[in-house]
Amino acid sequence: MSDHAPLDDIVLEARRLLEAAAAADVPVRLVGGLAVRMHIAGEPVIARAYKDIDLVTLKGRGKRVSEFMTGMGYEGDRPFNATNGHRRLLYYDAPHGRQVDVFVGNFEMCHSIPVTERIELHPYAVPLAELLLTKMQIVELNPKDQADILTMLYHHDVAENDGDGDVVNAARVAQLCAGDWGLWRTTLLNVERTRDALPGSSLTADQRAVVGERLARLWERVESEPKSTKWKMRNRIGDKVRWYEEPEEVDG
Repeated sequence: MSDHAPLDDIVLEARRLLEAAAAADVPVRLVGGLAVRMHIAGEPVIARAYKDIDLVTLKGRGKRVSEFMTGMGYEGDRPFNATNGHRRLLYYDAPHGRQVDVFVGNFEMCHSIPVTERIELHPYAVPLAELLLTKMQIVELNPKDQADILTMLYHHDVAENDGDGDVVNAARVAQLCAGDWGLWRTTLLNVERTRDALPGSSLTADQRAVVGERLARLWERVESEPKSTKWKMRNRIGDKVRWYEEPEEVDG
């Protein structure tokens, strides 16, 4: 175990990891609730607690990431990592009761999101479009993930921007949904859930209006995107066959 002990404050600890990774040229980025937090300059409109740290890295970098995480004071789950290291790695911060998930290549839960294809766009987190889809792809959406969706859409406009910047790139969301009917179907489910959740949320009337308008524009852009042949074939089957995977829950 390294002398570099993880910090008590999980937000500061996530920043410590990302800054050290950049200095060591280890390609990792945040995904999950802390990634949502890192994309916001001030305080998020909906505050929430963060339990664990979720990261992504490029394929083929598992060994380098393992060396890095050990050097940063984390203990690897050796049996899990030996079996699943090509797609996912687990590390523990025992003193704080925290877990670090590292997704390798794609983010795979209910659906697969290619979160590392544009990993260079933000120094700390995956791009907003992919980040939003990691929330929209959840079939059994919980209150924390719903809050993250509302927070993202309040703090970030929906637009088409090649460099993404501080907006949710609607073209990227539409492209990914147009190529994967299952992802499109679950995203539609969560667009509807988010719209229904607005009246009971902690947001003000003006804030709800902002989120609602951006949500509508995002879905309009998704629907306007030409769909792939594979998408159209799967659309004929519809909900008669399950369109998502049951995510693997790993709790240390």
